[in-house]
Amino acid sequence: MAGLAADVPVLSESGPPSREQLLNAKPDFVFSPTMYEFTAEQGFASLEQLKEAGVAAYVATGGCAERRMKGTVEDVFTNLENLGRIFAVPDKAAPLIEKGKADLAAVDKAVADRAEPTVAQVYLEGTTVTAIGAGIEYDIIRRAGGDNVFSPEDPQFAKFFAAQITPEALAASNPAAIVFAVNSPEHQQATIDYLTRTFPDMTAVREQRLIPIDAADTYPGTLGNVSVVREIAERLHPDAFTS
Repeated sequence: MAGLAADVPVLSESGPPSREQLLNAKPDFVFSPTMYEFTAEQGFASLEQLKEAGVAAYVATGGCAERRMKGTVEDVFTNLENLGRIFAVPDKAAPLIEKGKADLAAVDKAVADRAEPTVAQVYLEGTTVTAIGAGIEYDIIRRAGGDNVFSPEDPQFAKFFAAQITPEALAASNPAAIVFAVNSPEHQQATIDYLTRTFPDMTAVREQRLIPIDAADTYPGTLGNVSVVREIAERLHPDAFTS
């Protein structure tokens, strides 16, 4: 699949393209994982500006304002159905949907009736710890057979799916596993180093259940939403996937 995009120009390596970069590319259609990528205050082209330029825009179901806090992994199938209709290729969307649903069903069967280890999902930038407690990211852990230690019922996630927490708060949750999104091998190693140095007595650290995942797989509307469920489940329940 990556080979199909080899010749596609990259507008920005470090984040969403700026308003100028995007509009200068003269796209016909823009697909975005969340509403953030259309925030004019951040220097991005707003939905209104794209409309004025004659550009159609689509926000992934799980990343739109109405669902960002309660999105699920299966929202990706809604996107595939919609994109299949938009581009008049439902025959290409259907196999992807069928495979995705089969992959999730296989994980569901493998982890059914198993004890759910507690899981903290975090993102580290330097020594700043951000916990994930809602949205598709939360549902990914649930589908993988984990018991999230942070949830939408917690006050800090009342309005947003992520919240900065203190190291003490993470230590107090003492999860059996930590899932953390990374952007590069260097980011992965830095996160592991911080966790092992800061929380040597935490169960997840002592039992070496620090689970890195590609940050891109957590973006709403990506096929990685499905594959990362299996990836995490295999680490949480390794004996469930040995046959």
